[in-house]
Amino acid sequence: MRKFVFFSLLLIFLILSQVGFSQLAPNVPRNETLIANILTGRIVAPDNFNSWTSSWITPDRGIQQLMLEPLWIVDPATGKVINALAASAPQYSKDFKSLTIKLRSGCYWSDGVEITVDDLIYHIELAKSNPAMAYHASFQEVAKLTKIDKYTVKIDLKEPNARFHTYFLDRWGACRPLPKHIFEKVKDPASFTFNPPVSSGPYVVESYDPGGYWILWKRREDWQRTPTGKLFGMPQPKYVLFFYAGPTEKQVLALNNNQLDMADLTMEGLRSVLQTNKYARAYMKDFPYIVNVDPCITGVYFNTAKAPYNNKEVRWALALSIDIVDFLATAFDGAATMGALLVPPTPAYTKWYYEPLESWLKNFTITVDGQKFKVFDPDAPIRLAEYARKRGYNVPTDPKVIREIFGIGWFKYAPDVAEKLLIKNGFKRDKDGKWLLPDGKPWKMTILAHTNPSHPDFRNGFAASQQWKKFGIDVEVVTTEQRPTLLQYGNFDACSDWPATEPWGGHPDMYRTFNAWRSEYVRPIGDRTFGHPSRWSNPRMDKVIEKLAKTDWNSLKVRMLGMDGLKIAFEEMAGIPTCSYPGIACYNEYYWTNYPTQENPYCIPYHHWPNFKYMLPFLKPTGRK
Repeated sequence: MRKFVFFSLLLIFLILSQVGFSQLAPNVPRNETLIANILTGRIVAPDNFNSWTSSWITPDRGIQQLMLEPLWIVDPATGKVINALAASAPQYSKDFKSLTIKLRSGCYWSDGVEITVDDLIYHIELAKSNPAMAYHASFQEVAKLTKIDKYTVKIDLKEPNARFHTYFLDRWGACRPLPKHIFEKVKDPASFTFNPPVSSGPYVVESYDPGGYWILWKRREDWQRTPTGKLFGMPQPKYVLFFYAGPTEKQVLALNNNQLDMADLTMEGLRSVLQTNKYARAYMKDFPYIVNVDPCITGVYFNTAKAPYNNKEVRWALALSIDIVDFLATAFDGAATMGALLVPPTPAYTKWYYEPLESWLKNFTITVDGQKFKVFDPDAPIRLAEYARKRGYNVPTDPKVIREIFGIGWFKYAPDVAEKLLIKNGFKRDKDGKWLLPDGKPWKMTILAHTNPSHPDFRNGFAASQQWKKFGIDVEVVTTEQRPTLLQYGNFDACSDWPATEPWGGHPDMYRTFNAWRSEYVRPIGDRTFGHPSRWSNPRMDKVIEKLAKTDWNSLKVRMLGMDGLKIAFEEMAGIPTCSYPGIACYNEYYWTNYPTQENPYCIPYHHWPNFKYMLPFLKPTGRK
């Protein structure tokens, strides 16, 4: 594989000047090249393209976006599941103990070998037999593999599993088929670097920096023989360059110099580039600018194995002591879509869950001092829009549009009700108005937050601390690299990580979220838990999970069970959701246009998601040199 000396010189220029690529190699025209930042940073093991082990090798350098095709892929923007290498959805037996997968015919590896079920069968058998390969534990479920024909395989399972196919469903990670004809000749597939790699996707590696700062991809001449080509047509950029541009300020500089086309910025960085580069735009044309299709719900959750957070009325009190408008103003300057359910309020999930449950939310009550209290505030989005308007942002006045932007509502700000709930449970205030625990000791809470100040997790943590300090609780926010271990072993009070596991994103099935709350996964504090770090569980939720596990993925019952589970999580305050992940996508339209936007949401807009390859056929060159 060639490594252009010119690129090495440019790398030196990048490091020394902190500006970016001033130009590409002479045989790589800028107007035929899309340049994007590497989200996760400098490439780990730049010479290694074997993404089928359990090791991290920076898949968002183009491996998952350009090089490999999955069987299926979800798109949170459209709310659809795309058949990629698979020709159709999997066909399960009635007892879910077997499934049949049919591959799309006429798809080829970049070296000219056709992709068939031989690749898939070999991959499953290899991963099942080798502990160092990814999905080793998952594929222990397989009892037998039967090749029906060149493109069809039947998989028999040891136990029923109506979600087995989701191991192959891409949503920033999946088991993507590997090339049998390459790996069967390798002595140790786990240490094999797969270099040079062959692609099932529409691009091949052209060159890369051994130091891990950049990698250049070139469109396959036979792009028609890939799922991307068959489904969407020719990817428009002949070349795609991923490079680690660095933090926001360096990305802004590269954008302003038209040396970067797609970037992931902070809100502050986005505002800066929108003011200085007339070709720049965000996913939303106006405030709040954010990506509202990101399938993550952010917020705060508690260690429910620890008093007082094991008491749902205490958790409700903490939720009702938050002014969500003030919270989102502090965390994101109001640029967020609020959500009161433990599922992200994306357009798809709003259609599937928020709108069908809206009446239920408006009428849901808790009992306080013998009185029923309605907890839901449908006017919160209007108040958030008013805040943004006062800040000078251009915000629509149409209530319907406001709902689309800021959400359908949140919990009421009711500190008086929160106080009554706490007093009912033995809490009281001291002479300074600070809360005391039922045992008389001062209530001190520690929130574990992300170490990156620009991360929504960090911002949620500090916004929550301000709300609860105002309410009279002594709150400290701690950022530490040890957080994952502290969470797994239950050594914490609260955390501003995701209060619920992300759902699939482009499908109404809530099994992925609910399954993390299985009672059987919960372990005592001090032991590593296997489910959600909150250690919250509920017998009613267990029943929903079991029913979902035995329900066909595409059955209408899936949504009904999803609503049942979301109601339970809401009633029990399993965690406090605040808003969907307020992603910031910045496009430079100097060389390319027709990126996915709120006006035209044909694809999730992130260049680091595996769906990126399906965006590229829709881009339009401007003709600028």
